[in-house]
Amino acid sequence: MLLWLTDYLAQYVSAFAVFQYLTFRTMVSAGTAMFLSLIFGPIVISKLSTHQIGEVVREDGPRSHQSKAGTPTMGGALILIVILAATLLWGDLSSRYVQIALCVTLAFGAVGWIDDYIKVSGSGAGHGLSAKWKYVSQSVFGIAAAVVLYNTASSDTETAVIIPFLKAVSIPLGAFGFILLGYLMIVGMSNAVNLTDGLDGLAILPTVIVGAALGLIAYLAGNIEFATYLQIPYIPGAGELSVFCGALIGAGLGFLWFNAYPAQVFMGDTGSLALGSALGAVGVMVRHEIVLLIMGGLFVLEAFSVIVQVSSFKLTGKRVFRMAPIHHHFELKGWPEPKIIVRFWIITLMLVMLGLSTLKLR
Repeated sequence: MLLWLTDYLAQYVSAFAVFQYLTFRTMVSAGTAMFLSLIFGPIVISKLSTHQIGEVVREDGPRSHQSKAGTPTMGGALILIVILAATLLWGDLSSRYVQIALCVTLAFGAVGWIDDYIKVSGSGAGHGLSAKWKYVSQSVFGIAAAVVLYNTASSDTETAVIIPFLKAVSIPLGAFGFILLGYLMIVGMSNAVNLTDGLDGLAILPTVIVGAALGLIAYLAGNIEFATYLQIPYIPGAGELSVFCGALIGAGLGFLWFNAYPAQVFMGDTGSLALGSALGAVGVMVRHEIVLLIMGGLFVLEAFSVIVQVSSFKLTGKRVFRMAPIHHHFELKGWPEPKIIVRFWIITLMLVMLGLSTLKLR
């Protein structure tokens, strides 16, 4: 909204022209989101505590987590509101990419909110929305987003998958292939981030780091000169997603202020499902799905550990890990929670550097 206002004011005061620059609006978006998070965070935490919206801890989880019972949860609502506000203020609302990113994030956030509400209200006995209905809801929104992206694509480049490290190699997917890949990326990343969100601050900073990298890729892919130089797909208009990613970065860092160990608030499924879907959707829109899987390797590992654990137990009756997701395995091995968190952050940073290197090493 402010983009339109500053565009109008630039006719009379040239200084307002700075707001037309993507880089500037991305920084302002991040700053706005972080400021709003820090200002309204204590208010939200207080409201959640007053209404006794506290974390429900699994009885079969690590014993150290029992002390976290009752910590305010559903803090992801703050993240969503702040991302929405910052993007509406500084983003180009006529951009279909911004529209889709916001719709996907809010839709998955709604699924998470319902899940969290059922848990804390007592009607779900602490189990939340059934796995069946959660998956169905996610699938509907994931497929819908992929269909819209395919039907609004203006070139074959926007529906082909690129292979990292190889020059000018892209694979046309067609309607079915693109929709399937888009669905898997959005729903898969949503659930992967959700599984990672098991320790204080464990999921939010990796989400911020990966989101920042995706914002950079969106900016580069949306600029024909940079895209040509780096030999990556040129996606007209994708650069506007950097403003959305800026909002995600600011909201995430602001939330981390309160979510850092020992956490004052948890994001719940409201935040984790939404943030994961946002990463997946942006990855699809900028045509860097494989790079996203590399950068988000921590999320992939967490999800893979659950798949391995469940499959092994069903097939052999034995567990591969002491507990899944894998961060609980290290907890039960005696690693202090802060050590696990920081080491997983370091792993994410290294993976993001590896992912970004693929932009040039082709």
